[in-house]
Amino acid sequence: MHEITLKLDKREVNGKKVAKLRRDGLVPSVVYGGQDEPVSTQSAVVETTKVVHEAGKHTPVHLTINGQKKLAIIKEVEIDPVKHRVLHVAFHAIKQNDVIHTQVPIILIGVGESAAEKAGLIVLQAIEHIEVKAKPASLPESIEVSIADLATTEDKITIADLTLPEGVEYSDVDQDLDLVVANVYEPAALEAANEAAAGDATIETDVEADNGADTPQDTQAEESKPGGKLQDEPKQSNVDANK
Repeated sequence: MHEITLKLDKREVNGKKVAKLRRDGLVPSVVYGGQDEPVSTQSAVVETTKVVHEAGKHTPVHLTINGQKKLAIIKEVEIDPVKHRVLHVAFHAIKQNDVIHTQVPIILIGVGESAAEKAGLIVLQAIEHIEVKAKPASLPESIEVSIADLATTEDKITIADLTLPEGVEYSDVDQDLDLVVANVYEPAALEAANEAAAGDATIETDVEADNGADTPQDTQAEESKPGGKLQDEPKQSNVDANK
């Protein structure tokens, strides 16, 4: 797995004063984890934005904080809804032996190559993420599944068709393997369904918003304040990590 790194500096500025940090091209952040006190941090906006997009909420990030190294998962990101700029990041420190519960994206491969698509049918993805658990070193960036064998509207991809990497398990021990990941549709049937729904999308997908819902982990942190925005002043997190 590609190692994602980010250099953080300890931050002395809190509250409304962080606005100046942002004007200076810095992103305020906070690092929670273990029994340690939360650490207020900051980093360059360009590097931070790259890490946020690359790591998402499922890939561990190797942090260096004033020379001290920590492994962390991005817990929460605050995005400017107009400028789409990263305003604040909450990291949650983990250990190599922690078992992390998180969502990873399901990627369909072979798009455009299936017999179904060549026959003019449409393949739509119904589930875009799946919850898994693994130690940080084993967490996959994504889980790929081929749709090349789909041929008719009777064909589909289910959870049972996914292959988890070694050391990775589903978070839910009773995971429904019959849950549909992708279906094949007749264009006319899809159009009729769209018209019946007054033009609204017909397929419901589980897609995270920019700020995203909290990802279940064995290492939990509470960093939101009323209204859904992150606090610039950290507070002690509630941690219960599996070893």
